[in-house]
Amino acid sequence: MASKNAESDPNALFQQALALHRSGRLSEAASLYAKLLALFPANAQLLASLGIIALQQGRPDESERLLGQSLMIAPDEPVALSNRGIALQQLNRPGEALASYERAILLNPDSAELHNNRGLVLAALGRPEEALAACDRALALMPGHPEAHNNRGSILQSLARFDEALASHDRAIAARPNSPSAFNNRGKALRDLGRLDEAAASYAHAIALRPDYAEAHYNLAVVLEESGGFADALASYDRAIALKPDYASAQWNKSLLKLLTGDYEEGWPLYEWRWKRSGGERRRSFDQPLWLGEPLAPGTTVLIHAEQGLGDTLQLCRYAPLVEALGARVVLELPSAVATVIATLPGHCTIVARGAPLPAFDRQCPIMSLPLACRTTVASIPAAVPYLFADAAKREAWRRRLGQRTRPRIGVAWAGAAAHGNDRNRSIPPRMLEPLLRLPLDFHVLQKDLRPGDADSLGRFESVHWHSQNLGDFSDTAALIQEMDLVISVDTSVAHLAGALGRPVWILLPFKPDWRWMLGRSDSPWYPTAVLHRQSAVGDWSDVISEVAERLRRRFGAGPAAQ
Repeated sequence: MASKNAESDPNALFQQALALHRSGRLSEAASLYAKLLALFPANAQLLASLGIIALQQGRPDESERLLGQSLMIAPDEPVALSNRGIALQQLNRPGEALASYERAILLNPDSAELHNNRGLVLAALGRPEEALAACDRALALMPGHPEAHNNRGSILQSLARFDEALASHDRAIAARPNSPSAFNNRGKALRDLGRLDEAAASYAHAIALRPDYAEAHYNLAVVLEESGGFADALASYDRAIALKPDYASAQWNKSLLKLLTGDYEEGWPLYEWRWKRSGGERRRSFDQPLWLGEPLAPGTTVLIHAEQGLGDTLQLCRYAPLVEALGARVVLELPSAVATVIATLPGHCTIVARGAPLPAFDRQCPIMSLPLACRTTVASIPAAVPYLFADAAKREAWRRRLGQRTRPRIGVAWAGAAAHGNDRNRSIPPRMLEPLLRLPLDFHVLQKDLRPGDADSLGRFESVHWHSQNLGDFSDTAALIQEMDLVISVDTSVAHLAGALGRPVWILLPFKPDWRWMLGRSDSPWYPTAVLHRQSAVGDWSDVISEVAERLRRRFGAGPAAQ
């Protein structure tokens, strides 16, 4: 409590407020700063002090306002500029934060903290090389700066330089052994390196240091799930959610695990959290209300709009006739790549390529919400195939192009889109297909997009036939698939298209597959003509390829593989 002398002496009152602030008694300090500000309303230092306390108490909007007022009076104050940069970062205004840090650095160029913060905001702006240079500058000024090592590691991870990232996180831990954040980030680097057990141990250490660390519980759940520890993963997701009920990524990942394990009743409602997760797809903005299965008046027009990947759209377009059967008129808005082939769906859906004007409609539903709207369980999946069909004229064109059949024709797809978040797990290096390609069969590449080196890797096999130049949209791919005796594909849109066409398809799956393939089964309730071949260990395709080669020999009487 302020003495009479302190109350009558502004300088003494300020010193008392400063002492309270330094000791962490923030509310008491703020009360004294405010009392002084009433006496000196244009005092930059008092405004800055109140702004810093607002930041420390988790009110970045108020902090930014107060620090901005302080800087209008004293524009060259590095501490105010630095803290305003932090507030702007928290308000997701990285461009303004960068300007604030850079002005502070001009005034105080030897501050490692400022260079580190500048690195953080450059990373948020998608400028990782500049961010890395800023962290390096911070470390040149202060070699043992733990946050700079930690942030440097995260930036290196974004550049896929995982070994270097791990080394930076280890240096951060050496500088500050009790840093939960450093152990959490170290776990991320270990996960990216495929060292899942070590990643789990690093996350567990972060949690031991900080039991209420929701992000570490979430990250632990992810690696437990990837390792096959599904019950433990679910428990970790639940702990993350208990600590942070609005944790959208944890809620959404829990939904995927529920779907993977066949719990559709809980999984589909949780799947709606996808709209709230950071970095996820944004919900489309329509004036028309969302439809999630409520009764429809006869003649209601429902817009079903595609989202996520082409495989998802090919899989779930099957619901459009079911919505029509409820008495609705259905408009399907689709990516142009799949619009033509999905136009072969039974029924009378209106097909609109994305970007074209939409007709009038009354309700709307994202395509991935259709299983929820239709109350889908594993037992009620609409699995009648085929539900898509190849164009007869395009089939005939492929017959002429392929010529006379001399050996069984196998369509192959070993990779999906390189930008897919799970590409490193689901795609196969083409060289690993060599045991199949030595068999006396003809292999036809169903991928439109090839990666550098693919043709070189497989070009020596005369049995491999390339068709990318003749694959326009998926209606071309559908017609080619119809001319195959069998399709062998990783988990990509080609597999979904083959299944939707009712063609025999063998799908090669990673150890922890996508939710739709479930666990421990060689068949798919979504595609009756599919056979699933699963990795027996994380990242190991050798058993899968051996199994497929043996199955091909048995099915087509191909004999032993040629050497």
